[in-house]
This record gives sequence, structure tokens and C-alpha cells, in this order.
Amino acid sequence: MEDVSRAPHEPADGSDLVFALQEEVDQLKEAVASHAVVDQAIGMVVALGRMTPDQGWEVLKDVSQHTNTKLRNVAELILIWGRSGQLPPKIRAELEDALDRYGPTQVPGAPAERSAR
Repeated sequence: MEDVSRAPHEPADGSDLVFALQEEVDQLKEAVASHAVVDQAIGMVVALGRMTPDQGWEVLKDVSQHTNTKLRNVAELILIWGRSGQLPPKIRAELEDALDRYGPTQVPGAPAERSAR
């Protein structure tokens, strides 16, 4: 006879529960680490492009989409670039294009261009 006291989604014994919880903990740890990497890369893009964090997020998404590279990988490459100065040419080109699309047309706080006299 079937044990009806246990809900269908509950593990059969304690070891199944421990295994399921460990998998969930591992997934959460990975998500937190990934989020931190992306946030740090957004910060670099914000400083580099003199833009808002929302614009920095859009730049990362654009680079990811246009290079067919996972966003987390783009973020990791940007952090490595910050330390080493090296960035794959395809990522660099798309980053430059995205910064041009989303960045300000003038550096904030810079004096306005003077018209020719």
C-alpha cells in the first residue's frame, strides 16, 4: 500500500532531503557569485562610460547579445580587462560600440564647446 502521509514532492528519506537542500545551496551560492561579478562589471562600465548604472547594465546586455557570449562571461572578461588591460578584440569592439550608443555625448562637467569666432 502507498504511503499517503507524505506529500508527493517530499523526499522519501532524510538523505534525499539533504541532497536536495545541498543542490539548492550550491545554486544560490553560484547565483550570488554571478551577481557580484555582473555588479562589479557594471561599476567599471559606469566609470568608464560616465553613465548611469541602468545604462551600464544595457551596455553589458548589448555586448552579450551582439557577441553571443553569456552575460556573466562578458562581465568576467571586463573585470579581467580592468586588471590586465587585455580584452578579446570582438568584446572590445562591441564594448566600444555599446559605450558610444549609451554614453553621454559630452563628459559631464566639461565646459561646453565654444563656437568658432
